Amino acid sequence: MFQGLDHASVVVLAKAFTMGIGTIGPALGIGKLVAKAMEAIGRNPEAAGKIFVPMLLGAAFAEAIAIYALVVVFTLS
Repeated sequence: MFQGLDHASVVVLAKAFTMGIGTIGPALGIGKLVAKAMEAIGRNPEAAGKIFVPMLLGAAFAEAIAIYALVVVFTLS
């Protein structure tokens, strides 16, 4: 199946799969996080300040996983 691929092609495929798989989880997590936070703020607008900061922290931690995947892509050679 991969007999006609040279080293550079395999590296490009590995980079593509790494970024694809490494960003699916954080994207889904951030989407669910923000949706639930907006739902909570909609139910209780007075708690917006208490919800917003933890939401941003959670989004930053989830985004860090995607950044780690990007670092791995840059280190593949």
